[in-house]
Amino acid sequence: MTKNYYDDLAPYYKRLYPDWDKSVQRQAKILDRVFTEYFGGHVITILDVACGIGTQSIGLAKAGYQVTASDLSPSAVKQAREEAQRYDVQVDFRVGDMRETGKNYSSQFDIVMACDNSVPHLLTDDEIFDTFSQFYKCTAPNGGSVISVRDYTKLDGPENRIIMNPRLVHQHEEGRTVLFDVWEYSGKYYDMTTYIVEDFKNMDVETRVIRGGRYYCVSISTLEDLYRNAGFSDVITLYDVFFQPLIIAKK
Repeated sequence: MTKNYYDDLAPYYKRLYPDWDKSVQRQAKILDRVFTEYFGGHVITILDVACGIGTQSIGLAKAGYQVTASDLSPSAVKQAREEAQRYDVQVDFRVGDMRETGKNYSSQFDIVMACDNSVPHLLTDDEIFDTFSQFYKCTAPNGGSVISVRDYTKLDGPENRIIMNPRLVHQHEEGRTVLFDVWEYSGKYYDMTTYIVEDFKNMDVETRVIRGGRYYCVSISTLEDLYRNAGFSDVITLYDVFFQPLIIAKK
């Protein structure tokens, strides 16, 4: 279901940002600074196992890193390749499931990363542990792993209710595009549906409903413990640095 969600979302993904190109540059600059501060100047190769349309991987390639990237969604990977061509950068984009990272890649990388709250698509602690263990296998000595996630402990008791989360309103020549999500909670999980409303100046309206995004409200402390259990050390979380908390784990 999650794969279908991102396949359907791919054509609209850039509209989730006020300015996607500026976000590409800004996020790469922040991640570059984090890599240098926490792993020294030896980081050269990066594996992005949840690349989407290339928001992080393209910017990092533009910054000079050797980037390999994969995503569960073929549609997202196709668009990422097109965006990389527009940016005139080389990224080895592939379709792949982060749960099979160790099977998909025989080499090791200085950094294995997964941003945009992608890890909580894994719905049990065991599944996350198995995935982190594969990250560890693909991480070079003295390298590490970096993920960005939502801090679910800051949500105000959302269990068993439905809430709406607005995203953006885009003004354009034809009118405006309105985007929002509905989160439907069930215990420690929620299903996310994204609504895209195209409101044209000629009074026509088109609505697209994209279903199937399911998340596990896993805490950051649990993710830190799972990283340690998978073999990583010096696990820390950085708040107020990236647009989501960044968890850093060293090998």
